[in-house]
Amino acid sequence: MSLTFSDADLARIGEVLGASPSKTGKAVRYEVQADQNRKLALEMYADIAIGKKRGTLISVYTPTAHLQLHFCTGYVVSDMLGEVTFVGEAEGKVSGLTIERAGGCSLYANVDRNILSGDFTTLGPEVMMSGIALSLTEDLLPSGRSGRKTPSARTRKKAGRSVR
Repeated sequence: MSLTFSDADLARIGEVLGASPSKTGKAVRYEVQADQNRKLALEMYADIAIGKKRGTLISVYTPTAHLQLHFCTGYVVSDMLGEVTFVGEAEGKVSGLTIERAGGCSLYANVDRNILSGDFTTLGPEVMMSGIALSLTEDLLPSGRSGRKTPSARTRKKAGRSVR
């Protein structure tokens, strides 16, 4: 099932990022600029062709990088952190793209799902950050080998969550 964004979702994401959404064709775009040196553009494409499948694509453009998350299945907004984390999972590996109100972004790719709910103090510092960052999205992921419950139909449909 492809993730779609309601007008309420778009407004909520914009509120956390301090930017207004603009729609251009199939894309919803936010331009985030904290100051002259920190700016980025976030584009979200719901239900588009990605190879032979359909899904949601999240793209981030910065002055020095272009990042993409294919087959996004959910997102979490955090007022406290001033960020939105988009997430997707394939075969027990989780990838997440975090966009900050301050104009920064982080990509975590192919993270083993099992470390999201483990004891972070047992992880090396190189690995710990991805586990902590993506642990916020754990409730959005479908049930898997870990035995966690599958999100409700309402959660799967909306696939968004706020953290205050």
